[in-house]
Amino acid sequence: MYHQIAHNKRNSIILIALFLVVWLLAGFVIGEFGGGISTAIVGAIVLGLLGIAAAAYSYYFGAATVLAAVGAHEADPQQYQQLYNIVQTLAIGDGVPVPKVYVVDDPSPNAFATGRDPQHAAVTVTAGLLQMMNREELEGVLAHEMSHVKNYDVRLLLIVTTMIGMAALIASVVWQGAFRIRTRDERAVLVVLAIGIIFGLIAVILGPIMQMALSRQRESLADASGVELTRNPQGLLSALKKIAQNDKPMERFNHAVAAMCIDNPKEHHGSFFNHLFDSHPPIEERIAALERIAAVQQT
Repeated sequence: MYHQIAHNKRNSIILIALFLVVWLLAGFVIGEFGGGISTAIVGAIVLGLLGIAAAAYSYYFGAATVLAAVGAHEADPQQYQQLYNIVQTLAIGDGVPVPKVYVVDDPSPNAFATGRDPQHAAVTVTAGLLQMMNREELEGVLAHEMSHVKNYDVRLLLIVTTMIGMAALIASVVWQGAFRIRTRDERAVLVVLAIGIIFGLIAVILGPIMQMALSRQRESLADASGVELTRNPQGLLSALKKIAQNDKPMERFNHAVAAMCIDNPKEHHGSFFNHLFDSHPPIEERIAALERIAAVQQT
C-alpha cells in the first residue's frame, strides 16, 4: 500500500512535468507558425507560464471546479446522517482524515472522490445511489472511494481532468473565434488553426489516453482496497451489480469527470472500437474479480 502511495506521488510530479512540456511544445509550434524561431520561443514561454498557472490551479482549485461542474452541494449532516456515519467510520478505519461529503441531486447511481491529498479530499454520491443502495452496499461504494483518497489516485486524476477541461475550453473558444476572423493575413489564420488543433488534440485524444492509463488499473485496485477496508466483498459486489443495470449517466456528466466516478454508464455497451478509450475496466470483470474474492473468503 505504501509503495502504491509513493508511486502515485511520483506519478503526480511526472504528470505535471509532462503537462508543462506539452504546453511548451504547443507554444513553440504556434509561435513557429506565427513568424519563425524567435516567435516560437516567445510562444513557448507564454504558454509555459500559462501551463504553470493551469497546473497550480488544478492542484489548488481543481476539486472545487469538478464539484461545481457536476452541481454537487455539501451534504447536511442531519439530513444525511447514515452517509456521514459511514464516511467517518471508514476514515477512522483507513487512518485518513474525514473528507468532506457532497451530494449531487441526480437519479443516476454514481460516486466519486476528489482532492489533492487526504487532508483536502471530498467524497460525492448521487441521490440515485443513496436511494438504490442499502447500508452494506453504500459502505462498499464509499470504501472504494476512500481507497482512492488514501492511495492519492484522486490527485492524479484531478490534474488530468482539469488539464482536459482547460484544453477543451481553449479549443472551444479558439474554434468559435476562428469563424469570426476577418483578415487576409494567412499567418494569423495559421496561428489560430494551430491553437485550435493542438488543444483539441489534447482534449480529445491525449487527455483521454492519459485518463485511460491512469484509471483502469486504479479502479481495480480501489475495488480490492475497499474490500480490504470493510472485510466484506459482498457490499461492493452487490452495489456494482445494481450499478451495472444503469445505462443513464448523470445529467451534468462529461468525459473529464467520468474517469473519477466509480462507474461510467456509457461504457456498458458498444463495440471494441468504442471501448478503446474506456476509463474503467468492464464492470463485468470487476464483478467477477469480487466474486472470486468472496469465494476465497467462504472457503
